[in-house]
Amino acid sequence: MAYKAELFVALQRVLPKQALSRLVAKAAESTLPWLKNALIKRAIKAFNINMDEALTSNLDDYKNFNAFFTRELKSGVRPIDIAADSIASPADGAISQAGNINKNKILQAKGIDYTAERLLGNDEDAKRYYEGNFATIYLSPRDYHRVHIPLAGKLLRTRYIPGALFSVNDITAQALPGLFTRNERLVCEFESEDTGTFAVIFVGAILVAGIETVWSGFEAPGPGAVRDTDFSDQALNFLKGDEIGRFKFGSTVILLFQNQVANWEDSIHANAVVQMGQKLGSVNKAQ
Repeated sequence: MAYKAELFVALQRVLPKQALSRLVAKAAESTLPWLKNALIKRAIKAFNINMDEALTSNLDDYKNFNAFFTRELKSGVRPIDIAADSIASPADGAISQAGNINKNKILQAKGIDYTAERLLGNDEDAKRYYEGNFATIYLSPRDYHRVHIPLAGKLLRTRYIPGALFSVNDITAQALPGLFTRNERLVCEFESEDTGTFAVIFVGAILVAGIETVWSGFEAPGPGAVRDTDFSDQALNFLKGDEIGRFKFGSTVILLFQNQVANWEDSIHANAVVQMGQKLGSVNKAQ
């Protein structure tokens, strides 16, 4: 198994991941009926996608493959946990890891961790999450690909960090140190009246055609520089469970909470399957 994982990572190292992902993005944006319908049918079959949950199962209603991949679900199929102190899952997927942040170290896989500084791209921001809590959720291609806010909060700032586009599946996580700090990502920091600041981080991956947010649209890759945007003077307030963004292929969402804020449910552990809106844990309100 270890040999296969190393081989899989080695193959990814030599692949032109950025170019391949952008090529896939072009095909996924095509509005040619025969092409986009063929791609949709192939995805439904290959990934066993449950179209009974989709708002529409009529392929003609999707203008391109990306519209299908980020499809809206029927009302009520992802109820949001209503408890005032609950943390709702931001996405469908599987828990990669969840637990405590050991000073500044976040667990990626058994024997592998990375630092909050590397993940967030800023040393001062990272200090807010020392000894805090984290949860990493992997979205497979079959999952619902819209991302929702786990708690009510106001958007303060975002940081787009360019990077590689390695696969973020379990095999790669166990074989490539610093995976989530190597890949392209968007750090979104919110403020909650009850818990202080918390972060929702979109991590890109191979074949991900883009990260989008409801406030800025597509986060276009820049010339290589980190891009900080301050939203603190805007009234971008969200209720728990509101949509905040979406991925155009499988990827990862990471949640960070400050020290003594989050308490995860016993069921939230590595490989646990979760659905958007379900209770991941509860919060201790700030004094």
